[in-house]
Amino acid sequence: MALRPQQGFTLLEVLVAVTILAVALGAVIKLGSDNARIAAELRDRTYAHWVAANVMARYRAGLDTPTEAVVRGSSMMAEREWFWETRVEPILLEVGDVELGPVPRIEISVRDRDDPDISPLVRLVGYLNWQ
Repeated sequence: MALRPQQGFTLLEVLVAVTILAVALGAVIKLGSDNARIAAELRDRTYAHWVAANVMARYRAGLDTPTEAVVRGSSMMAEREWFWETRVEPILLEVGDVELGPVPRIEISVRDRDDPDISPLVRLVGYLNWQ
């Protein structure tokens, strides 16, 4: 009776293959998790920017009057409440040789939580040109 060559994989080969597969799958899962986190952060920053733009539009349309006090408020967007804060300070602007001023400089900060100690998701700065 002739001996046949052994067929199949040894236990060591199977363990090496499973280890390589586990490392590769772990990297793929981490990459997917990182992509989901970054996409959520970009979504939140986009909504926060829209909130800031809406607040600025209210000032530019004359619906809100700029005061030098810090004004805080909140807005609903995308079924979430966003907390904003405006700071107004008059500054002198020079455009070429012409001095404009004082012109209200409005800085709007938007957060996703009502906690002024956390850094804002977005800061929007604009100027009002009104008499």
